[in-house]
Amino acid sequence: MTVVLVLQEELAAATRDLLATAASLSDDDVAAPSRLPGWTRGHVLAHLARNADSLVNLLTWARTGVPTPQYASPEERDAGIEAGARRPATEQLADLEASAARLDAAARALPDAAWSVQVGGLRPPTHAAWYVLVRRLREVGMHHVDLAAGYGPGRWPERFVRRELHDCLRTWPYEQSTVSGIRLADGTEWRDLGDGPVVAGAAADVLAWLTGRSAGEGIRVVKEGRMSASGQEMRVPAAPPWLTKTSPADLPATPPEDYP
Repeated sequence: MTVVLVLQEELAAATRDLLATAASLSDDDVAAPSRLPGWTRGHVLAHLARNADSLVNLLTWARTGVPTPQYASPEERDAGIEAGARRPATEQLADLEASAARLDAAARALPDAAWSVQVGGLRPPTHAAWYVLVRRLREVGMHHVDLAAGYGPGRWPERFVRRELHDCLRTWPYEQSTVSGIRLADGTEWRDLGDGPVVAGAAADVLAWLTGRSAGEGIRVVKEGRMSASGQEMRVPAAPPWLTKTSPADLPATPPEDYP
């Protein structure tokens, strides 16, 4: 069994959780602010639905060999989100369910060889089609938190956290780094990341900070000898830019047995 089947199962579970949260929202809830500046929960739900359809485009590309853009343009992407953001809760849920089902059907119908076809989003690099599943899991996991509806980083599955931290490191913006190292609670250490202190925390807390889903709760500065002028513990710096690339540049073309 390759990672494709594992990712499909993981995505099905994450989608069920997301749909359960969406089903709990009233019209007033949907119109209320999300965690993302300038976006209501309706914007987040509309984005998730249109993202699913955009990834169907990439799987169509992989299946047919005909380049099919994820979105026609950034403007078209934004317009789709705005068009759907103000719908009532029942319409939001129905759209989210239908778009997720379309993506699931497209993935399950994809021939094995097509998972190795190179496809691309709005930003480089291109990547093998199997990584579309990783990208969708990222969208669902991060934006489920952004709904601010009871689902937080502490509920991210361990496998999801491990994979996303792996990709954070593989796409690290060294020239814009705000830390020199990260220590995870399991003993894992990332070194030589750039300038700044060393920070430490549990894996989910570190991922939440790196992805802008926290201001640094659960993170502490641990670099020896680095104290503020007042003698107090140094404040956790702002996280460096996240997801500056669509994917790591050197992903395997053939779906691996596991990822990471």
